[in-house]
Amino acid sequence: MTGLLLKLFVRNSDQVEDPSVRSAYGKLAGLVGIICNVLLFAGKLLAGLISGSVSVMADAVNNLSDASSSVVTLLGFKLAEKPADSDHPFGHARIEYLSGLVVAVMILLIGVELVKSSVDKILHPEVVAFTWLTAGILVASILVKLWMAAFSRTLGKKIDSATLEATAADSRNDVISTAAVLAAGLVGKFTNWSIDGYAGLAVALFILYSGVSLIKETVDPLLGAATDPELVQEIGNEILSYDKIMGIHDLVVHDYGPGRRFASVHVEMDSREDPLACHDLIDDIERDFAQKHNLQLVIHYDPVVTDDEELNRMRKLVANEVASIDPRLSIHDFRMVRGPKHTNLIFDLVLPFEMDSRRDELKQLIDQRVQFEDSKYYTVITFDDKAFN
Repeated sequence: MTGLLLKLFVRNSDQVEDPSVRSAYGKLAGLVGIICNVLLFAGKLLAGLISGSVSVMADAVNNLSDASSSVVTLLGFKLAEKPADSDHPFGHARIEYLSGLVVAVMILLIGVELVKSSVDKILHPEVVAFTWLTAGILVASILVKLWMAAFSRTLGKKIDSATLEATAADSRNDVISTAAVLAAGLVGKFTNWSIDGYAGLAVALFILYSGVSLIKETVDPLLGAATDPELVQEIGNEILSYDKIMGIHDLVVHDYGPGRRFASVHVEMDSREDPLACHDLIDDIERDFAQKHNLQLVIHYDPVVTDDEELNRMRKLVANEVASIDPRLSIHDFRMVRGPKHTNLIFDLVLPFEMDSRRDELKQLIDQRVQFEDSKYYTVITFDDKAFN
């Protein structure tokens, strides 16, 4: 079914790097969500009115909130495809994150109201006339939600969309909550136990949990969450695959929404290479990333001295020393400035966030080691975040 829908409604569905194709995926997911959830809401509302079950009514309202979420998702993908303009030179792709945030807030509000109504039902229980029609509607709802979860997960993975992945998780939670409602109805039908209010409360708590999880997933990229390590590794490996590139550091990826990423990186090349040839190579790399990965890459050129025996010896000594202190430590941009009485060893020390408070201690340890080698050596250290190296 998923393949058929993609074939019918998404042109060139395999070209997921194309922003228009990505938008088509999102709009299809939103439209399917609206149709399915409105039908489920109508069916459960009817079943809830017939049986007088607050848990069934809660589950119906949950589907209505899901339909509203799908509307927001649809609008979010539609607005996110707007091209860049003078006011928003990086485009509008972050609207997808904002639409997810709106959905999460709506889910939380509905969850709070359902908690209130469920607690009231627990304190003032009423007889529930659970019928086989109600049971059939709930079973059908579970089957539909299972398919919707698989559908949203498939589309979310194809276009790497946190919003659609969250929608899939929400549908999965709906399966669990509807199963709880069904179980409560069956228990009430065959026993004298009235657990309808408790089942409604369980559904409401699932809704609240889903809303909180959604908020985290949509707020993180807006706040500047760490870049996916696999993406960092992929970018680094590809840059290092080019001839003359000796190393990279200070890779920073800026996320302006799905499909709108910008990055900057320092690349190291032998200082004896022709600067014009190095410049041409950098231009080629930047152009390749723009064409192949839709990534706007800016590269800073760092020449590395390789034919100075003293510099190479001290670079190796300092690198070994920092690694012996902690294997997570490393150095780059190592330079040596010689003077008549002392020599400055200038370099960047890559530091994990949790070791930030140890800067003075680390400098003292490194100074002791290099001055043990020769008292003329002094270090000038720039501490660098490991997150970008």
